[in-house]
Amino acid sequence: MKNIIFILLTLLASTTVYSMDLTDTQVKNLVKNAQEARLKAYAPYSTYQVGAALLSEDGQIIQGCNVENASYGLTNCAERSAIFSAVSMGKKNFQAISVVTKDGGSPCGACRQVINEFNPDMVVIIAKEDGTVVAKKTLRELLPEAFGPKNLQDTIECTPKK
Repeated sequence: MKNIIFILLTLLASTTVYSMDLTDTQVKNLVKNAQEARLKAYAPYSTYQVGAALLSEDGQIIQGCNVENASYGLTNCAERSAIFSAVSMGKKNFQAISVVTKDGGSPCGACRQVINEFNPDMVVIIAKEDGTVVAKKTLRELLPEAFGPKNLQDTIECTPKK
């Protein structure tokens, strides 16, 4: 009996489950992929490289990195790059996203809004460049009371007055 309890405790310790059934292995793999993506970033102006790794419902990981532009408003964040790439691959259901920056920076408001479009309960893993996870939260925690698709479901069609 003691052996069974020890085995169960060992299994539990090695497969800690987070929201949406993410194991430690999945979290580490997402962070590793985001670290790799970060190295591909094009950030000549801010030098703030960001990598993201998005976990689709079918288990595929899609990477994204930030791409800056001399016209700053045209810069695209790593999180949005990953999501846009995934959508162009026909994927629209996501479980989690990992974001890696040099200091564990959190997704910006625009990225939070785009993530919300696809899954308000998506797990967002925030890590530093060395792989240290600084936060694991749902998007709902990062963007409470978000505006999203549900807000547009009951819209009334307006016709212009003549």
